[in-house]
Amino acid sequence: MTATVLTNVAHISAPFLSVFLVVHLSAPALANVGGSSLSSNVMLLGREYYQTGFGERYLLFIPLAAHVASSIAKRIINPRSASPRKITSTLSLAAYSSLLIFLPIHFYTHRVSPSNPSPPIFAVGPSEVDYEFIKIGLARFPWRSWILYGGLVVSVMLHAVEGAQIIQASRFASRKFRMRPRTRKIVAGAAVVPILAGLWTLSKEPLMVFASLAERYEAAFARSWVYRF
Repeated sequence: MTATVLTNVAHISAPFLSVFLVVHLSAPALANVGGSSLSSNVMLLGREYYQTGFGERYLLFIPLAAHVASSIAKRIINPRSASPRKITSTLSLAAYSSLLIFLPIHFYTHRVSPSNPSPPIFAVGPSEVDYEFIKIGLARFPWRSWILYGGLVVSVMLHAVEGAQIIQASRFASRKFRMRPRTRKIVAGAAVVPILAGLWTLSKEPLMVFASLAERYEAAFARSWVYRF
């Protein structure tokens, strides 16, 4: 009974996270057609959904916490006779790599660090953190930025595709649309390519930011240990 409740919580929270991903990741993908200007505009528009007082709390953080907590709790309480999915499965590896590695670094670097009021950052406001911030990261810390952005996007997309297959199979009890593991990886790859291609497009653009703001951007990156070593 408890396992069923936890499964329902994990499944019900998933669509909220999917909507966030579509909104958030459409910005870098659209750089392929409109460059950093379009990406920044789409990102700022998307923040009206997920970065307001209501949206961030109820449409992102609570669903994310519910999704993670229910999944972990299910793994802990499930008896051995009904053991959960192997921790080495694509779904689990993608989840734990994003949750424990890529997501914390991304959140700290892009949300926590820029808001630091101390010099030389001086609290870069949300309206100032557009895709010029991303371009500074790609230009000044190229290999670290590519590993972190690439790892985050790949792990999130793999988890999303694998999870969607599980929800489809359990909710609709249909095998007609069941994808083979190789097909699921191809679908995830098809979603990853335009996002990373958009980042590549951004990396080839000239920097269009005042030197003073660029220094504050660099300082925000440098507060993360990943960008200091």
